Amino acid sequence: MALSEGNVVADIGAGTGYFLSHLARAVGKSGTVIGLDVEPDMVRYMRERAAREGWANVEARKAQPDDPSIAAASVDRILIVNTWHHIPDRTGYARKLLIALKPGGSVFVVDYTLDSPHGPPKDHRLPADRVIDELSRGGFDATLGEEDLPYQYVVVGKKG
Repeated sequence: MALSEGNVVADIGAGTGYFLSHLARAVGKSGTVIGLDVEPDMVRYMRERAAREGWANVEARKAQPDDPSIAAASVDRILIVNTWHHIPDRTGYARKLLIALKPGGSVFVVDYTLDSPHGPPKDHRLPADRVIDELSRGGFDATLGEEDLPYQYVVVGKKG
């Protein structure tokens, strides 16, 4: 994700906040990590966890299923892990993500491959080329990332 000190990063579908500590360290004390989830109990849990762990640069917010609820041009990077397939209007959602990103920002969509032995039911999974198409139609320059994960792919969408 090429994060650096002072970056602002959003984790959409953050759940219990698995990635928050890693992201918080990567952006440093002058950066901000925003954990977003549609479930109020997950947001509450992330807030409690951030307070308990002393993550002063982490905030948790409730998002809507059709809207990430991120201010325009306010984030450098967006991470979406095992969540993209849950979004109903993914191209419309991608347009909202594009608006939320600062110039030169990127979104990273990580999801399970069609043939993975893990993950959601196979009929809920999306092939990487479909995610690339959805991000592209949303205004991103989207490509398959070069990460070598055993059961998942990473699609990277860059804002010009």
